[in-house]
Amino acid sequence: MLILLQADLTGAANQALAEQEGEITMSFFELAMKGGWVMIPIVLLSFVAIYIFSERYFAIRKASKMDINFMNRIKDYIHEGKLESAHALCQSFNNPIARMIEKGINRIGRPLNDVAAAIENVGKLEIYKLEKGLALLATCSGGAPMLGFLGTVMGMVRAFYDMSMSGNNIDVSLLSGGIYTALITTVAGLIVGILAYFAYNILVSNVEKVVFQLEAHSTEFMDLLNEPAKRM
Repeated sequence: MLILLQADLTGAANQALAEQEGEITMSFFELAMKGGWVMIPIVLLSFVAIYIFSERYFAIRKASKMDINFMNRIKDYIHEGKLESAHALCQSFNNPIARMIEKGINRIGRPLNDVAAAIENVGKLEIYKLEKGLALLATCSGGAPMLGFLGTVMGMVRAFYDMSMSGNNIDVSLLSGGIYTALITTVAGLIVGILAYFAYNILVSNVEKVVFQLEAHSTEFMDLLNEPAKRM
């Protein structure tokens, strides 16, 4: 009998705990809905941040991939005077490095300063394309917490206003309920802002890696054009 009674008590306790967890989960979503209209732009900023990070991450990752033997093949074609083959090889790759080297091949025969300037201009355009949307992501990381603080301040003002209007019949639950409801916007804004901040820095770091690759390949290409002059 004692064992059965203990089992019944344990089952009842587990059921009560499960029901309590369900109530907590439900109350969390209810509190999120009570954040007010400020929650709408915060949620929109979270969607914008997720989209920009996902789209830019895969675009930058694709731009950083390049065939290891690409520059070796370019060198062989230029040494053999097969500029058309080198040009065709560059066009076969949808990559910032290939487009930059292609511009340099098209300028072969002109002064080296003109070739270097053309390559540099293409490199700047490619970097600008890779950085598209990063400014908006940075805005999300800074704007979401500010909106959260705005919602909290507005909620606090409303809570104290309700308290002042209640006169001598001050209800502590009225004040505390208004305060924790107001703080929801701060929590949501900080979560979105922190995640967007980390996402922004990840993308910036990946862009810097691509920039390093562009600089390395442009230097290698210019050294290749300088080789005949050195022999002479």
